[in-house]
Amino acid sequence: MAEVMAILLFVSICVALMAGYPVAFTLAGVSLLFAGIGIVSGTFDASYLSALPNRLFGIMNNQTMLAVPLFVFMGVMLEKSRVAEDLLESMSRLFGSLRGGLMISVCLVGALLAASTGIVGATVVTMGLLALPTLLKRGYDPAVATGTLAATGTLGQIIPPSIVLVLLGDVMSSAYQQAQLKMGIFSPKTVSVGDLFMGALLPGLLLIGLYIAYLALMTLLKPEKMPAVPKEELGALHWGKLLGSLMPPLFLIAAVLGSILAGVATPTEAAAIGAVGATLLALFKGQLTITQLRNVAYSTTDISCMVFLILIGASLFSLVFRGFGGETVIEEVFQQLPGGVLGAFFLVMLVIFLLGFILDFIEIIFVVVPIVGPVLLAMGLDPVWLGVMIALNLQTSFLTPPLGFSLFYLRGVTPQSISTTTMYRGVIPFIAIQLLLLVIVYLFPSLVTWLPQQVYGN
Repeated sequence: MAEVMAILLFVSICVALMAGYPVAFTLAGVSLLFAGIGIVSGTFDASYLSALPNRLFGIMNNQTMLAVPLFVFMGVMLEKSRVAEDLLESMSRLFGSLRGGLMISVCLVGALLAASTGIVGATVVTMGLLALPTLLKRGYDPAVATGTLAATGTLGQIIPPSIVLVLLGDVMSSAYQQAQLKMGIFSPKTVSVGDLFMGALLPGLLLIGLYIAYLALMTLLKPEKMPAVPKEELGALHWGKLLGSLMPPLFLIAAVLGSILAGVATPTEAAAIGAVGATLLALFKGQLTITQLRNVAYSTTDISCMVFLILIGASLFSLVFRGFGGETVIEEVFQQLPGGVLGAFFLVMLVIFLLGFILDFIEIIFVVVPIVGPVLLAMGLDPVWLGVMIALNLQTSFLTPPLGFSLFYLRGVTPQSISTTTMYRGVIPFIAIQLLLLVIVYLFPSLVTWLPQQVYGN
């Protein structure tokens, strides 16, 4: 009976989330409702709820999660400092005279913004406002243009610093500790956000290369969809201006990632460096005012509160799910699957991919990963590799209809003359590319594990 309640709890939460109810209150409210039913029916031990205060205190006292508001602040501040406008103008003059050059410029600028901000909404909206009118005016295919803009905006979810990797780092660390206890191993080793940052770096760069390779292939197969711009219309390229637009974001990326790579700062400390650096950059560009600083603070507080409320609700869900014996059910199901650990891994990746059509990445991280993570890690999978594979899979959730958030953001700045169906058609090749990258990383796990081994020796 208790195992049935665990399954009903998970299904009920998924149904409520699909119905559009607030995530944090859905996780907490449905979990408390099921806990009450379980206490009355004798299928749930109320002592599990006594651990909730300690869990909430642990969330509020978690140094790793402090990186979330700092990275959000950095991203929002950069959005206001006109970095994207200067970069796109310079890159367009550099590559625009090539067939498909404007699209490649968009991809490169999107990658730089992703590594600077890590916020999908800001990148997609900014690039859509700046680049889409020019692309349509120059005769670029609307499907390819919107697909490229939506896809490059999601790069911030896998290229460090990434909010997804910060959240995954905390969840995977807890899952790894639980897996060690299951295996009877008592070790202080954890999965740090820095491990995931380093593990995701090479796959992220490879993904950018695959995007550009696809765009280059399109210029050969369908050149009419990717026209070149005459040099006289682009204007002269000023190398000083190009370097001036490139150096600030590159310096910020080097300061954040370089401090982590060099071992002189933790990801949380690097996030603080990034927040200060973004503020100084806005100041030097004359974009820092009291009003803007207030708006950035409001946006940061809003996003951070959402994340932490969801985390609190997810902690309550995890306690109740474990109280009903849900983890035992998952473990038994995985052990009975054909293919052993690989069968379990493929099932989890398929479920995460399908849930990405209907749920947000934060919901999947806090609801699904704590359930399946300890079981998969106890079966012997590498924690950093598994975390990066999940992050790559979650990235597709921003592009998969009907609830792909990247599509929502872009729809808001796209002319009504371009149908939503056209946008869906445009992102399909990029979803296929992301799935291809998953296969590549599965076949060559050293793409993930090599850099952390070199930096941290793990």
